[in-house]
Amino acid sequence: MKSLLDELKSGRTLVSDGAWGTFLHKLGLQPGECPELWNVTHRAEVFSIAKSYIDAGADMILTNSFGGSPYKLEHFGLKDRAIELNKAAAEISRDAAGDDHFVLGSIGPTGALLIMGQISEQELHDGFSIQAEALRQGGVNAICVETMSAIDEASIAVKAAKESTGLDVVCTFTFEKTILGEYKTMMGVSPTEMVKAVKEAGASIIGSNCGNGFEQMIEIVREMRSIDPTTPILIHANAGKPNYVEGKTVFPDTPVKMAAVTPELIRAGANIIGGCCGTTPEHIKAIVNAIRVG
Repeated sequence: MKSLLDELKSGRTLVSDGAWGTFLHKLGLQPGECPELWNVTHRAEVFSIAKSYIDAGADMILTNSFGGSPYKLEHFGLKDRAIELNKAAAEISRDAAGDDHFVLGSIGPTGALLIMGQISEQELHDGFSIQAEALRQGGVNAICVETMSAIDEASIAVKAAKESTGLDVVCTFTFEKTILGEYKTMMGVSPTEMVKAVKEAGASIIGSNCGNGFEQMIEIVREMRSIDPTTPILIHANAGKPNYVEGKTVFPDTPVKMAAVTPELIRAGANIIGGCCGTTPEHIKAIVNAIRVG
């Protein structure tokens, strides 16, 4: 199986995929419905999302498994199907990606707080291990622990994924700019603190996703690079900061705008660039063109 880290050693900037949740809802996913269940009930629809990003020129795609931990699935009465649903998610993205593109197994936060005693460290570790191993069985090249805000949960997820699969592990946090002009997660973690913690836990690629557009991500990447000049950085940015217009969430950054900022993000130190909320295959295609055409 191809190694993402080996590919990055070539010095080439890689392109990842864009938003998934938006497309699932456009295809019929209802509020309160389990997205991961669609991996077995609506396989063709999930495949179409994955394939759209490959067709746009992405070097890698994620899996429809963000909320696939046993703890999250328990809310839908699906805890006992965690292996089935995660394995199916990986198999769908692998089918779309073929053998010449990378697949990153998505693992999101559980929503439970260790500090509040809502879940134990062992329960977290065991759940993330089950999810990561199922994603490995489905054919992913690496695990992507994403949208994290707490060091304790992220570190446990990274360790569990690394120990259970032996694959490369990516870890991204979501930051917001404070009134003091600093970037922090909702749990008060800075990019500097995040980098040190997740690398110690075993992450081989670091980064940030969601919450910000490319312009804010440039600042976050610069802070990460100020303390770590070598570890590859992955950025999955929103299509700008969302606005609420007539009861709908609208993301303002067009494909042209995101493509225009891409070179500066690369100069700041990003090695893998993709999108999060509000981004589409058109955004990814524009980013690909900005990188490969110049």
